[in-house]
Amino acid sequence: MARRGFRDFDWTLLAFVLVLSVISVLEIRSATAMTKFHGFEVKQLLFLLVGIGLMFAMSMVDYHRLLDVANIAYGASLFSLVAVLIPHVGQKVLGARRWINLGGGAHFQPSEWVKLVLIVAMARFLWGRAGEGKELSWKDVGKACALVLVPMALVLKQPDLGTSLTYLPVLVAGLFLGGMRLKQAGIIVLGLVVVLGIGYGAGKRLKPYQQKRIDAFLNPDSDPKGSGYQIKQSLIAVGSGGVWGQGTNKGSQTQGDFLPIPYTDFIFAAFCEEHGFVGATFVLLLYFLILVRLVQNAQTASDPPGTLLIMGITGVMLFQIAINIGMCIGLMPVTGIPLPLMSYGGSSIIFTFLSLGIVMNVRMRRFVN
Repeated sequence: MARRGFRDFDWTLLAFVLVLSVISVLEIRSATAMTKFHGFEVKQLLFLLVGIGLMFAMSMVDYHRLLDVANIAYGASLFSLVAVLIPHVGQKVLGARRWINLGGGAHFQPSEWVKLVLIVAMARFLWGRAGEGKELSWKDVGKACALVLVPMALVLKQPDLGTSLTYLPVLVAGLFLGGMRLKQAGIIVLGLVVVLGIGYGAGKRLKPYQQKRIDAFLNPDSDPKGSGYQIKQSLIAVGSGGVWGQGTNKGSQTQGDFLPIPYTDFIFAAFCEEHGFVGATFVLLLYFLILVRLVQNAQTASDPPGTLLIMGITGVMLFQIAINIGMCIGLMPVTGIPLPLMSYGGSSIIFTFLSLGIVMNVRMRRFVN
């Protein structure tokens, strides 16, 4: 069974992922060479090795078993999100309480693993409806929304707007694949537009830093040394790369310490500065090929839950790619959403490879009835 399973492993998808991961390690090394964060590339490499191991382990567990424990995992995820808000349990850094200190310098960010739990929980909730031509009732839509919006509200309380927004693609993918009608979608979108319009008009309801980020996105020149600094420096870095880039370790904005956190949120801008339009195109092509392989695997799944799982993962990954790159080129406000497989960070890497493990899991069982 194991030999047959690994024969059906998507080695092509893994190859694309590993190429992007190597680029990540090299870019982190370059971006942090002249800073106190020098050596983060070694940690990133360790995160990748752990992630790859977890991916193979996840691929060997029948995904139907994950669906069976979805309710328990969802309850545990809500408990962890509540726990992180409790003083002396959740660790507060820069005004946000997002991590649980595990001791020994290790930290756990519950909001990251909740993304994976939501994907499984949504697939479990819609099991038996997708692909059968059934339409979701308003009651079903309400339950699906509550499934996502409750943990989303808890993450917003931390506050962590960026991570909370990554839960929305799970809801959108689930509703559309689960049989939501276009009329229902139109009403929901209209309601969101009204709510967001009212929320932005009453800016005091947002956190001050969130309001500043939105203002900086709409008009970065209004405060180029303050709230608009990140976007301005990112645009300068991307533009200064030209066609071929300035070369590794030669980025004026990156090595000059003008570009903020070039190894996490703005790693794409740092890469563009050093490798130019050609390098950026190559990275975008890799992301495109990864997304195509994910969709292909979803299409060949043996049952609707398998399709829902992969498309939920695809939706989250596409959303993160679009938001992060859009942020770097000034098309999106700064949200702190990492670029999958590129940005430094253990939580993001572990989530991505566990997700890929589920994809491989579904693929390896596509011929099982």
